[in-house]
Amino acid sequence: MNASDRTPADLLRSALAADPARPLVTYYDDATGERVELSVATFANWVAKTANLIQDGLSAEPGERVALLLPAHWQTAVWLLACASTGVVADLGGDPAGADHVVAGPDRLEEGLACTGGRLALSLAPLGRRFPAPPAGYDDYAVEVPSQGDRFAPHVPVAADAPALAVPESAAGRTEPTELTGAELVERARSDARRRGLEPGSRLLSGLAWDSWEGVSAGLYAPLAAGGSVVLCRHLDRLTPEALAARIESERVTHRADAS
Repeated sequence: MNASDRTPADLLRSALAADPARPLVTYYDDATGERVELSVATFANWVAKTANLIQDGLSAEPGERVALLLPAHWQTAVWLLACASTGVVADLGGDPAGADHVVAGPDRLEEGLACTGGRLALSLAPLGRRFPAPPAGYDDYAVEVPSQGDRFAPHVPVAADAPALAVPESAAGRTEPTELTGAELVERARSDARRRGLEPGSRLLSGLAWDSWEGVSAGLYAPLAAGGSVVLCRHLDRLTPEALAARIESERVTHRADAS
């Protein structure tokens, strides 16, 4: 990857320039049987549309906070990179009452109503399907995002030293949010990639929850920083050992970061 990359959006741009057709995120939900594979180009298109929705639909400004009440999921990955592209802070699992906007999955909609700003709901259904009707108090992301532009340009350049991500981390027996700038996030991701032995072309299978830096780094940022890709698995514990072995072979997995 480009050594001059200083923000998560830079990492994605470098991946797009290097090989837009290669897989970036392959997502499995072993509770539903869903499998979705996104190339770098397809993922970047989702990010651009979502960034336009953040900037123009939510009218979010750099420095504002978006509480992401979402699990490890390919659409969560899209939102993390879209927030980084616009300069808003992605607060993963953050308090919606203290956020400027909230994005909630189907099991956290009531919690998200504590946010007094813009609210978007994600069904997290296969193929990104919309809700039968928008949940009360929310706009449906799947309804709003398709009409957004395929290219994104921020109104204000995103500074590498501006806050980019808030994520829970454990310290001294407590779980507290850690806030990272874009540059700090990229450096951590690169360090994690080196620690895991990732390199261009690596395929990291991750079954870790996105309730900590360790989980979201393995499930997105470290593979992206290394020029690799991720096989992101939700409900991986439902697989038999034989089925997991078959997935590792079929997906050409080179590295693992799961709880087994």
